[in-house]
Amino acid sequence: MKILLLLGLSIVAMSCFAQNSVNLELKKQLDAILLADQGIREFGDTETSDKRKDTLAVLLNYPRAALNKSAYAISRKIDSANLEKVERIIKEYGYPGKTMVGEPANTAVFYVIQHSEKISTYYPLIEKAGKTGELPFKYTAMMLDRKLGQEGKAQVYGTQVYMVMVLNPRTGKKEPFEYVIPIEDAKNVNKRRKEAGFESTVEENTLKFGFAYKEYTIEQINKIVKP
Repeated sequence: MKILLLLGLSIVAMSCFAQNSVNLELKKQLDAILLADQGIREFGDTETSDKRKDTLAVLLNYPRAALNKSAYAISRKIDSANLEKVERIIKEYGYPGKTMVGEPANTAVFYVIQHSEKISTYYPLIEKAGKTGELPFKYTAMMLDRKLGQEGKAQVYGTQVYMVMVLNPRTGKKEPFEYVIPIEDAKNVNKRRKEAGFESTVEENTLKFGFAYKEYTIEQINKIVKP
């Protein structure tokens, strides 16, 4: 009985210590950043209901009419402001991970960098956070894929898709062409995805974007999208 009691007290003490070790002020800042980053994107999603959009407008502190008219421009403004904030946070704290701010606040900096033009600058920081458990590794995997795609290289985990308008020679008109950015060693991609923490296969993930997965090489894509 004494052993069980001591064990129970130890668990409570550890829980309290964990809560006290979280930087609550920083967590509050990151929660707000995360809400803005994800909220404006949810608003622009065609599957988001009108009722939910009304809620998001309130949370984002923008009139619904303004969001309806200029969601993209507002998203750019939000992203720019968020980037300034997280760069100041990184400068002071390094990567604010799970130990420092808990979850899901530990994903806020990832999302802001992922939606910026500074992936190559901050990828090493995201990589370290993923490898040390301060950020789920699947986020590191997503940023690596985007970084490689921006560099014109094959991705590793098949997380990144792209759409470009291409000329249909039969109709003479440009049509949208959606594809998964070419994957290095594509036959083993689902094994890598599972090891990285993804619950879906590349085929299942692609369907979420509204089209079926088809394997391409970089050379094949270059021929398809050439002017």
